[in-house]
Amino acid sequence: MKAVLLGTTAGGGFPQWNCACALCAEVHSGRLSPRSQDCLAVSGNGADWWLVNASPDIRTQITSTPLLNPGPGPRETPLRGVLFTDAELDHTLGLLTLRGGADLSVYAPATVQHALSESFDLRTVLDGYSPWSWRQVDPDQPFTLTGGLTVTAIPISGKRPKYTRGSAVDGHWVVAYRIEDPATGGVLVYAPCLASWPAGFDDVVAGADCVLLDGTFYAASEMGSATGSSSGQAAMGHLPITLSLPELRRHPHVRRIYTHLNNTNPVLDPESAESAKLREAGVEVPPDGTVIEL
Repeated sequence: MKAVLLGTTAGGGFPQWNCACALCAEVHSGRLSPRSQDCLAVSGNGADWWLVNASPDIRTQITSTPLLNPGPGPRETPLRGVLFTDAELDHTLGLLTLRGGADLSVYAPATVQHALSESFDLRTVLDGYSPWSWRQVDPDQPFTLTGGLTVTAIPISGKRPKYTRGSAVDGHWVVAYRIEDPATGGVLVYAPCLASWPAGFDDVVAGADCVLLDGTFYAASEMGSATGSSSGQAAMGHLPITLSLPELRRHPHVRRIYTHLNNTNPVLDPESAESAKLREAGVEVPPDGTVIEL
């Protein structure tokens, strides 16, 4: 299995377009490198590729990744479809860029499909361009992707997007994906949105070779300290690194990576004390474009 970290930051990217916090200023000055919004690409055979989430930056992410180059035919692409962890706009709006793709499949929990069909009618818009297959993902029920990978959705949160406030649909709004390559036995877990450390999640981590985990915020008070506005962070549903890192320390045999980093997160600066703490724990914050092989 190959996995490419197409993007590694939370909504808005790094720097965020409307933010002049200290870290965003360091990108504008050239000391820190920019990053795009969180998205993953995976393949079991190097020929058939699947996106996990589709960020608004997806066009640039695809065109800057040689493994996803089109061809050999004039309109052929190695992309076979998308898996959604949730229905957040930052994870789904990239589908609009992919609207010209034919015969792509979208895998998502029933709640996510409902949101994209009813609360935000993205599915109808896309169906007007190309016929796509929409496939329901059921929790804890493995399914196989073209290319040989076996995927299992793991429910981790009931947090729904803001635009679904009027929806009466209950259920699992956020899932993590356990992705296994039966040919090698390699297992990758992708959990970019983690509101808490769910019961049983230790077993999920322990059974993986590599875990890509929600690193949106380093601390619970971070956004207020960085921007002067304390509103909003607690309701975003992201477990801060200060609470998840002690959990990860129990699994030193697993490759542990933080992704989905908010622009205020000090670990974006490799010279920060917070980054040093992660390195001491053996936990990584790799850049966009990093390739993982399992």
